Amino acid sequence: MSLRSQVGDGRRRVLSALYRRVVPLGASGPIITFSFDDFPRTALTIGAAILESFGARATYYVAMSLMNTRSDLGEQFRQEDLASALDRGHELASHTFSHISARRVSCEMFEHDLEKGEHAIREKIGLLGSANFAYPYGEVTLRAKKKLGPKLMSCRGTCSGLNGPDVDLNLLLANSLYGDLDRADSAKRLILENEEQGSWLIFYSHDVAPKPSRFGCTPRLLEAICSFAAVRHTRFMTVAQVMKELGQRNPRSDENLQAGNSAPRQTLVT
Repeated sequence: MSLRSQVGDGRRRVLSALYRRVVPLGASGPIITFSFDDFPRTALTIGAAILESFGARATYYVAMSLMNTRSDLGEQFRQEDLASALDRGHELASHTFSHISARRVSCEMFEHDLEKGEHAIREKIGLLGSANFAYPYGEVTLRAKKKLGPKLMSCRGTCSGLNGPDVDLNLLLANSLYGDLDRADSAKRLILENEEQGSWLIFYSHDVAPKPSRFGCTPRLLEAICSFAAVRHTRFMTVAQVMKELGQRNPRSDENLQAGNSAPRQTLVT
């Protein structure tokens, strides 16, 4: 293992070990969640249709500054895609406004951009956001985890693994779903392990296209994984649906802010 890999593994272990906000998964698993970051249009126009054919819905982590732009991921979402996703039962979650890294700006600037992103989502759809969040690039700092975690319902990174039997709401584990059918076997092994452990498996990707970016997947891969999981004893759920089942309240809802309510059954481990 290279020095760079060793440093990365050490960083991930520290991030996973500290400032945890833990809730028990209990008997809720096995669960599978599909999520898409940044929100390329194909994640909805192609990806959502595949998921829906198996009764699944996705969590879309939206960076609002990317609306109506193009990138290596292809065309990004349009305003009408936000309403379409919600109408079809999918979740819109936050991915900051500017898609900035928590490691490259101050914690205060990062929090401001997160707030700006949530406000922009609310302004466009006229509804309070889900308060579920994913770190752009999967880049997390201990300071951000400690400060922002309790202000949000959940924060997802890109550290691989399964969530459970205890779930750290401040840093949900997630696994990339990239490439074509040659990547199917590794994803299927995760599904079987998730089933055996009764845990919560989160997949993340970006675009869904016959020739995807290196951060996306093909329709064939997504369909193969959905098909494999559909015949297992696994439930498809969005992050918001899992949070509801675990008894978590949106800490940013007007009702909770006024009443001073807090989410139940949480343990902060520092």
